[in-house]
Amino acid sequence: MVLWDGREVSGMSLEPDTTAAVAVGLTRDALVRRLVSRFPASGSGPDDTAAATAMPWKGGRRTALEQLATLDPAGYARTRNHVDGAVSRLSPWIRHGVLSLAEVRDAAVHRAGAAAEKFVSELGWRDYWRQIHAALGDRIAVAVEPPAASPRAVARDEMPADVLAAATGMACVDAFVRRLHDTGWLHNHERMWLASWLVHVRGVAWRAGADWFLSHLVDGDPASNHLSWQWVAGTFSAKPYLFNRENLETFTGGSHCRVCPVFGVCDVEGSYEELAERLFTAGAGPRSNPTPSIRPAPPWQPGDLPPAVDRPLVWLTLDSASAIAPAAAAHPAAPRIFVVDADWLTAERPALKRLVFLWECLADVPEVEIHVGDPRVIVPARAAALGCDGIAVTDTPCPRVRAAATVIARARPIVVHDWPAFCDRGRVKDLARFSRYWQKVSGSAMRPTPS
Repeated sequence: MVLWDGREVSGMSLEPDTTAAVAVGLTRDALVRRLVSRFPASGSGPDDTAAATAMPWKGGRRTALEQLATLDPAGYARTRNHVDGAVSRLSPWIRHGVLSLAEVRDAAVHRAGAAAEKFVSELGWRDYWRQIHAALGDRIAVAVEPPAASPRAVARDEMPADVLAAATGMACVDAFVRRLHDTGWLHNHERMWLASWLVHVRGVAWRAGADWFLSHLVDGDPASNHLSWQWVAGTFSAKPYLFNRENLETFTGGSHCRVCPVFGVCDVEGSYEELAERLFTAGAGPRSNPTPSIRPAPPWQPGDLPPAVDRPLVWLTLDSASAIAPAAAAHPAAPRIFVVDADWLTAERPALKRLVFLWECLADVPEVEIHVGDPRVIVPARAAALGCDGIAVTDTPCPRVRAAATVIARARPIVVHDWPAFCDRGRVKDLARFSRYWQKVSGSAMRPTPS
């Protein structure tokens, strides 16, 4: 793995303005130190470096397959709502293209047959969010619909200081924040509870909370993250999602409530109806205006459909940081490149934990070059320098990658490689609601990939 960042290293035959090799096989501690020196904003304090070093997630294909081997789809169906339930914990590798949705589905159906249906439907949510992202692009960062209910709380566009310090006095909230900061991962129920409390009780704008999550999550994916926050907020759902203590106690065994100083008088006491009356000016009933239509995006192909590309440069992205991603798998002998987009660093501010996981994934990719900068400049320049006659990239809904590819395609032909099909979307005409989407694709989603 080679990192090109604009510094010169003696004794290496490199192109002008390129530089240092990052050895595969660095210890986690050594990798953390190397990344802190290159991306100081991501490891601004000792707590950040300690958390990144101790992070329980390890990037790469072998660890992904080890985790996949523990998958218990039937147990998932029975216990998924419990924070200690049989959830898969596969999301970091799925997000970075180390595991595909189809591959995970195949494993689940092979292991459990029809009993895998609930687990596959949860994979369906991730597929659905990706389709929304491809259709809306950057518009997932603004409300898809007007809020389903009018909040009483005054909206604030920044995260409260007591939340960031895990010092709210609510045992559950503080535990969720500490775990997010320390490990980069939360159970889905914990994500929903924390998001609901922030938006509906503390009045934090959903976008501010979503951005905070995205910077810390090892599985940080704008589609799943931002659209899930909108679902909780009621800007892409029929009603807001509300967090109450009874639900928390049921699915955590009361572990937080037993030690909470505000037990019995906290902000989430009461039924859904009581909370809705307290938190919203007009209740939380369905909005009167119709759900907007969201048409699926056409297949992605930047520029004109290119002629056959014999020697491509494989461009890896955050959705395909793996040797098994379709573009890399289709051209196993081709040179590979990953560009740490400077705009991505500015927009998402990925925590050190996220960068460590990403680098560990890329360490699995033979001879990959890692550059930092603008992919619109770097990708075609490296393709020319390496004598490549085009660029191969794996399909992604990311609007930043798609916009860069449109520019690159003016200079070099680009071939897009699709992921193995998770489902048949031929009958899907509108993406406005998951229930309608899943009704049309669920049958095909349960069918394993033909061998």
